Amino acid sequence: MKKIMISTGGGDAPGLNAVIYAVVHACYRKGWEVYGSRSGYKGFLDRDEMCRLRTEDVEDIYATGGTILGSTNKGNPFEMPVENYAGEVKVVDISEKILDNFNRMGFDCHIAIGGDGSLEIAERFSRMGMPVIGIPKTIDNDLEATDRTFGFDTAVSTATEALDKLHSTAKSHDRVMVVEVMGRDSGWIALYSGISGGADVLLIPEIPFDMEKVCAKIMDNELHGKNYAIIVVAEGAVAAGGEVISKGGGEVGRSELLLGGVGEWVAKEVRERTGKDTRSLVLGHLQRGGSPTTFDRLLAMRFGAAAVRLVEKGTFGHMVALKSPHMGSVPLADAVKSRKKVNVNSDKVYTARDIGVCLGD
Repeated sequence: MKKIMISTGGGDAPGLNAVIYAVVHACYRKGWEVYGSRSGYKGFLDRDEMCRLRTEDVEDIYATGGTILGSTNKGNPFEMPVENYAGEVKVVDISEKILDNFNRMGFDCHIAIGGDGSLEIAERFSRMGMPVIGIPKTIDNDLEATDRTFGFDTAVSTATEALDKLHSTAKSHDRVMVVEVMGRDSGWIALYSGISGGADVLLIPEIPFDMEKVCAKIMDNELHGKNYAIIVVAEGAVAAGGEVISKGGGEVGRSELLLGGVGEWVAKEVRERTGKDTRSLVLGHLQRGGSPTTFDRLLAMRFGAAAVRLVEKGTFGHMVALKSPHMGSVPLADAVKSRKKVNVNSDKVYTARDIGVCLGD
């Protein structure tokens, strides 16, 4: 009998519970025990934050959003902010303690579900000797080693539905609507939803944009009798010669910026340059919530079941990866090596241009 620990880290994504469901059921059929660590690595530090997961504990969770284990993007064990009695916050490394507890409690494997940040942490634990299997999770779809990550399809569906609804209100008021979507420095959500949702302008990080060309597209709409426009902008999109717009720094110990605000900036520029009534909307965490689509449920369950097969084979230090149509694996070190960007010469970008979508260049 094997004893498995499972954790979810980083931002939540539709399909996390479906992964947990698949892992628990696949392990149950092998006679293995599964435990969950709440809020990332808390269960490795405090037994009260660890829970036994039986099949009855995960009944029907595959259809629900979020994660029954909770998640955090502020729980890096290698750079953990700790407040002392004097109220001072210091960054400490508690990774050795976590590894000691993992071994002392007799676990055979840690299945870590997360995006690039969480998987980087898992890879570091793997190098320390912890048997780890990674499962890719990010709505941004920006992990190079896998064709697709679960949560992406649901996020795109949410964004597309929002765009469908905005068309009617924009048309009613002859208004320009600017919609900011997630994706960090990759434009996958913006590209998929922008094309599918009938956007007039689509701005992604991979293509620096020129506001003159954006406004020219809006005025061209006017010449053809279309007095409104929909602009989709990825949160990491950048004007040519400009800088990434952000709300400030990231969490303690990480240099990543807290992105956001580019949608409002674009709206302001359009308003001033064209005189059009322009409003901005940030979809934000709506894209993370809700029940996963059929595609994401199935993909999440395939990831979970494949992870258990890797445990059985002893293929540790690897991440489950979709290489359509098959499930495979790649070393964790390779999985977190680079982020997947939109290929500006891809068919989807060509499609956007061919149907008249302005990409700002």
